Amino acid sequence: MFQKAKNMDTAFRQVRLFCLSVVIACTLICGAVIYSNYKSTAYRESRIYVLASGKAIEAFAGDRKENLPVEARDHVRTFHKYFFTLDPDDKVIQSNITSALYLADGSARSLYESLKENNYYTGLISGNISQEIEVDSVALDMNAYPYHFRCWATQQIIRPSSITQRNLITEGWLRNVSRSDNNPHGFLIEKWNTLENRDLKTEPRH
Repeated sequence: MFQKAKNMDTAFRQVRLFCLSVVIACTLICGAVIYSNYKSTAYRESRIYVLASGKAIEAFAGDRKENLPVEARDHVRTFHKYFFTLDPDDKVIQSNITSALYLADGSARSLYESLKENNYYTGLISGNISQEIEVDSVALDMNAYPYHFRCWATQQIIRPSSITQRNLITEGWLRNVSRSDNNPHGFLIEKWNTLENRDLKTEPRH
């Protein structure tokens, strides 16, 4: 009788151990499934599809800190492109300058007002002169905020009879602001200053 009770007790412990093992295994499997589903959902949500020219192009969402230097350099390039790309058309000039002034503080507006008072833009229109710019490089110091930048660029002044190339070096600081349609990168250029702007060469047009 005692042997029978001992066997029952052993069998009960074995059944209890088996049930406990099944519960632990199910818990681990459920945890793995939940984690896998979470990772899969997060991956799907990080994928963005942009429609361009009738085609869906896949993009990926990321933390702004990962793209901060890229966005900052593009902000500087975009500002210089708008401010210095001019044609002998008052509407083009106003459109580009307006777009540029959304990206910078009063330092850019001061230069614009100075050029306007000196009839620089009027001279472009009356002389049928176009101005183009190519930004060669942008150096950033991301170790201190606001972020200091220095921009190296080449200008082309296209006149009816000649083309003049000028070098351009500017510097300034970038401050974070809210993103908007007019300022998609969410930066504002402050204390913008021209360090150098001189003629490199002039060639006649044929």
